[in-house]
Amino acid sequence: MGILPKFGRGILTFSFVFSAVLFMSALGLAQATKNEVVAEVGSKKITLEEFNKKYVEVKTQSLNPPTKPQFLEDLVRYEMGVQEAEKHQLEKDPAVKERMRQELYKALVEKEIGDKVQKMTVSDKEMEEYYKKNPEIRTSHILTEFKPGSTVEQKAEAKKRATENYEEVKKSKRPFEELVKLYSDDPVSKQSGGDVGWQSRVTLVPAYYDTILNMKVGEVKGLIETQFGYHIIKVTGRRSFENANKRQLRAAVFDEKRRLVFNEYFEKMKKGYSIKTNTKLIE
Repeated sequence: MGILPKFGRGILTFSFVFSAVLFMSALGLAQATKNEVVAEVGSKKITLEEFNKKYVEVKTQSLNPPTKPQFLEDLVRYEMGVQEAEKHQLEKDPAVKERMRQELYKALVEKEIGDKVQKMTVSDKEMEEYYKKNPEIRTSHILTEFKPGSTVEQKAEAKKRATENYEEVKKSKRPFEELVKLYSDDPVSKQSGGDVGWQSRVTLVPAYYDTILNMKVGEVKGLIETQFGYHIIKVTGRRSFENANKRQLRAAVFDEKRRLVFNEYFEKMKKGYSIKTNTKLIE
């Protein structure tokens, strides 16, 4: 004989079935609610599920997200805009096609190496090794400027003046800071004796940094040509690793590691393509 009388077992059976029916009804109601349409724009229907998914994304990416009614209006406007663009066949416009190609490129890179880059870490040892070859250096400079797009004659005139300035600097017994005020065309650093502060490979143009990398503190060298003009440079300090800007250094090492991953991926891809280049045309 069972623990419960037949009457008690009947109640439990009825309760279980009734609960199951309620659960299935609730599940069906929830599913139906998800599929309900919150907006209809032309032939496009925006379901509650689609709306909620996109709204959650916006809320996580914004400090001041729109209200749900505002966001619904945004979705409606977006859909109208896309449909209007399709009516005008803008997908065939060369500029639009190029932007679409760019998005495809970015999507491919993100899909193929995005996770690998996200998981990369930078150790103190890696930073120290990088810093040995790329230290932070402080310099002052005298700039003889030529404007972007200068003619050959204008650049030649600027170089002539820069050469004369350099000759004066080499033979002068006056402090470099005083000579900066006499000869430099850089209005910003001129006020501080030519000082451009502590800089690294990340913050300086290659020609400038590669030059100072092999200079000693107190050494003066010229003429160094960059896109800004001709520089006469004096090295005034070299920072130790202990005092380096670790945040900037970590970012530089991360970028270097990311570049290697990037290069490796495309070098491997090249094996599957026929590629011909004519570099002589761009010299």
